[in-house]
Amino acid sequence: MNETTFRKASLSLIAAAAALVLGACHRSDNTGSTASTDTATTTASTDTTSTAPSAGTASSPANSSAATLPATTPDVGSTSTSGTGTGMTSTSGTASTAPLQPSDQKFVTEAAAGGMFEVEIAKLAADKAADPAVKNFAQMLADDHGAANDKLRQIATGHNVALPASLPEDKKKEIDQLSKLSGPAFDRQFIRMVGIKDHHHDIGAFEKASQSAQSPDVKDFAASTLPTLKKHLEAAEKLPVKG
Repeated sequence: MNETTFRKASLSLIAAAAALVLGACHRSDNTGSTASTDTATTTASTDTTSTAPSAGTASSPANSSAATLPATTPDVGSTSTSGTGTGMTSTSGTASTAPLQPSDQKFVTEAAAGGMFEVEIAKLAADKAADPAVKNFAQMLADDHGAANDKLRQIATGHNVALPASLPEDKKKEIDQLSKLSGPAFDRQFIRMVGIKDHHHDIGAFEKASQSAQSPDVKDFAASTLPTLKKHLEAAEKLPVKG
């Protein structure tokens, strides 16, 4: 091998070696870049996962406040007071412990005496009346006035008002006089005295109390009983034996 050929061979080996070195460097750079990219991607993924709120965790301020707010809905069925400091309640028929005004107390005691009379004389008529229509009318009076007396008794008890223990003497005399009659005469007197006269009087007293009573439960009682009293009067006026 002459010198020229030797030089060419040496240059070829050097070029081949340089090509290998450059190829190796290029591969190393690509591997490092890929590794860096993968590492960054993994890190970003990890960060995202660690900062995202887990499902079902109440992390917002609104949820936290809602969870700690106390319930404000009032209990169903609670009695609402009037707020006047008198101890009265706004529920119709509920007894109050406040003392009654003299006018209210007078109405309560007189209404109780009248109610007792209506029941007693109606029971008598239901037994002695000759006309079936009068008997039915008398039974209606006994039932309705008995129920009204129960309500009135509750109101009186709440106000510490003592109701009459027995009928007034004038009412006892009326029952005694009526008990001595019989047949159509009994029917006529019962309708005239109890069905018409007494109910006209009662309606006037209850209308006044429904407008001017000071105690709410007394006022409500008078107003709620009025339609029943008017129904009794209307029924009595339709009975054929009233004359």
